[in-house]
Amino acid sequence: MPQRPAKRLLVIGWDAADWIVLDSLFAKNAMPTLAGLIARGVRSDLRTLEPILSPLLWTSAATGRTPDVHGILNFVEPRPDGTGLCVAGSTSRKVKALWNMATQQGLRVQCTSWYASHPAEPVRGIVVSNMLMEGDPGVVGGDWPLAPDTVHPPGFAGPVALARVGRAAFHRDHLAEVMPELPARSRGDARVASLCKLMATAASVDAVARAAMAREPWDLAMVFFESIDTVGHQFMQYRPPRLRTVREDEVRTFGGVMDAVYQWHDRALARLLAAAGPDTTVLLLSDHGFHSGELRPDLGELPPERRMEKEASWHRPIGVLVASGPGVVPGAATATASILDLTPTALALLGLQQAADFDGRVLSEILSPHPAPPAIASWETLPGDAGLHPADRRQDPFEANDAIRQLVDLGYMAALPADATDQIELVRRESLFNLGVHLTSRGKIVAALPHFEALVERKPDDVRYRICLASCLGATGAHARVVELLAAMRGSAEADLVLARSLHELGRTDEAVAAAQRVAGAIAGSPLLRTGLAECLLHLGRYDEALRLVREARRADPKAMASILLESQALLCTGAWENAAEAALDALDLERAHPEAHWLLGCALAWYGDLAQALQSLQLGLQFAPCHLPSLRTAAVVARALGDADGAAEFARRGDAVAATDPPLALRPLPFAADALAARLGSRRT
Repeated sequence: MPQRPAKRLLVIGWDAADWIVLDSLFAKNAMPTLAGLIARGVRSDLRTLEPILSPLLWTSAATGRTPDVHGILNFVEPRPDGTGLCVAGSTSRKVKALWNMATQQGLRVQCTSWYASHPAEPVRGIVVSNMLMEGDPGVVGGDWPLAPDTVHPPGFAGPVALARVGRAAFHRDHLAEVMPELPARSRGDARVASLCKLMATAASVDAVARAAMAREPWDLAMVFFESIDTVGHQFMQYRPPRLRTVREDEVRTFGGVMDAVYQWHDRALARLLAAAGPDTTVLLLSDHGFHSGELRPDLGELPPERRMEKEASWHRPIGVLVASGPGVVPGAATATASILDLTPTALALLGLQQAADFDGRVLSEILSPHPAPPAIASWETLPGDAGLHPADRRQDPFEANDAIRQLVDLGYMAALPADATDQIELVRRESLFNLGVHLTSRGKIVAALPHFEALVERKPDDVRYRICLASCLGATGAHARVVELLAAMRGSAEADLVLARSLHELGRTDEAVAAAQRVAGAIAGSPLLRTGLAECLLHLGRYDEALRLVREARRADPKAMASILLESQALLCTGAWENAAEAALDALDLERAHPEAHWLLGCALAWYGDLAQALQSLQLGLQFAPCHLPSLRTAAVVARALGDADGAAEFARRGDAVAATDPPLALRPLPFAADALAARLGSRRT
């Protein structure tokens, strides 16, 4: 058995929990259990990934790998027999999860309701999958068998079935916990029924997880609650301050639901901690945040199909992380934390090996020093029983579906129902879209481009596919094709943002400005457009307008990293070097390892004339991101100006190597970039 800092590790997922709401409740002493954990441990922001979709993110949290590697790209996937859809499953995950790694090293694990955990894997311990609530009959005492393969080992299925709370039972016994004052006229409201269904899931997860803990000893337990997110999509619109599309009587009836749901989770946390025992180390996290103020999207007037597309706009890119207990240094601060860091940090607390192919890191700055076992190349090649499904059950669902369609084409099977085929094709496209968005967000433009090309070819009328393809094309310099793709898409502010940039690059300045002005007219209905328009205006040379917009965005969401970085860029463009440095430092206060923030700070210091400090900032940023091309090119200029010819040559060599494998964006550089700095300093980039 490995030596480890944590005697037992409890990982709790609260989907979409947000510090803005939590801090407002802390101020009222309304979340005492979580506040106590923080007082004894550490709190931090947690950076998420794009696209901000829960199955992708929670699988990344449990594997330490990005979606393009772990393979979970959607909420649903084709059924193995090709007859329709099912929830994304554990048989489609391409890498080991944390519970598999712990199993492989002889630890006992428990996992309750984690995304993409069905069918339950044969681990050393207990798994209750995210199909726990399937088939709720909606009446108290109704027949409610568990879905097959929901529980491992099968002998625990009986206690799991008994522990569940159905939506009718929640309405009868527990509704007052989240709606203490329900007007008589609202008792039959469909929204109340929906709230009962969603919170019945939370109550069942709570009860089942505690039943599992009581059943047998464990070293690692992972418990996932989705209800803050699922309730938020329906009820956050009613939380004060009132949105223009919400009636005052709706605020009176439903305005307190979200805070009550948070408080319910705090009480559930207390129950889980009591079941786990006092020597348990806790990691509590959310995969992203959730807008609760001005930036809440206004979806009321959208048709149903567009609402589905826009639901993710509720999500803030900053989640929460709390760590507390043995192995955690109380009051410690983390330089930066990402959802990809959960698995490496959990392994460190369990005394298990790190892998070189993890996309995250150990948050060692918040952990007490402890001898670590030697790192390995990959958990995927480590031999031994990891509690995985047999190889013949693990498969790419779309490859399996293609094989079935081939059998149909050959006449060995009857044709699939048309509606099933259409559903599967839709999910195939959306999964490919999610993959492309993720690759783009990681700067892998060349890798994303063929996916968007294929999507536009399959569905040329889809606005999102065209905009994403145009964005990739613009980044590679194909601006004429961008104009061809988007010129006829009037009415889409997102398309106009991309179009304006390419028109500017083609020298069609008046048309570029006109496109930007169309976006400006749409901001009132979508405040989230502010940052995108500010970035566009920067590249159009309209610096003062960009600065005004980005400051509005910062007031609406002070922790939005994109807005802070854009403010620093806008200030650099106007020559306000000291203010630009202050904005970059604001970004580093939020995320001390952010490479672009270090680059912008280095640029501000260099233009101000403090070359030694500028180089130090650039070098520090390159420690976190050795391939950050703007930092490499700026560092070459600064080193040359300082008389360090060898250092300048090395930075330039590294920059050229990065550019050869990952070409830079094909856009005119902003006026503070490396070449302009070289001209100011009287040097040339080597």
